[in-house]
Amino acid sequence: MNTYEIIQQAELFVQEELGRDTTGHDWWHIVRVRNTAMLLASRYPDADAFIVELAALLHDVADEKLNPSKEEGLAKVRGWLNTHQVEEQAMEHMMTIISTMSFNGGKNPPMDTIEGQIVQDADRLDAIGAVGIARAFAYGGAKARPLHVPDQDFSELDYRAGSKSTIYHFYEKLLLLKDKMNTDFGRDLAEQRHQFMEQFLTQFYAEWNGENLRS
Repeated sequence: MNTYEIIQQAELFVQEELGRDTTGHDWWHIVRVRNTAMLLASRYPDADAFIVELAALLHDVADEKLNPSKEEGLAKVRGWLNTHQVEEQAMEHMMTIISTMSFNGGKNPPMDTIEGQIVQDADRLDAIGAVGIARAFAYGGAKARPLHVPDQDFSELDYRAGSKSTIYHFYEKLLLLKDKMNTDFGRDLAEQRHQFMEQFLTQFYAEWNGENLRS
């Protein structure tokens, strides 16, 4: 099976796995991440486009939020790669990317390959800006989280706290991503999207608090 056929099969597999997701990790998230990753890869000629594209396509199949455990999710991806006879070195590279690219409260080690940096940047870009805001509230709704709890303390954040609002998620993750981008182009794109989130929060708080209401 050549690389083109593997990519085609991966698209079908991911659509089957994530096509009915309502948490913001659906097929269209994957499409955006893949497209952004390929745009980033075009800026870095040394990047292996096949590894970038396939890792971008498969990354959320292994997401621990969508599986009984992280281990089971990774085993599902590895099994698919084995079945489709992806070359061993490429497979291990992709498994490393997929297993370490999540935010995880900022605790995961930095990506040490350009392919990993690109896929991680593409995924993080889809978590910020207008689409990122929409995804945050989609996930919050799916998990029955409140929009905002006015007395929540953002000075000491607990990334794995069970009871929190969607607005809390901006401070524990989304507003931090701009400074965690790997590539120069990714940083430029993140800056624009970060500014949009700050504008959104300013407007959100004004409306929440009933400021500037007209009679």
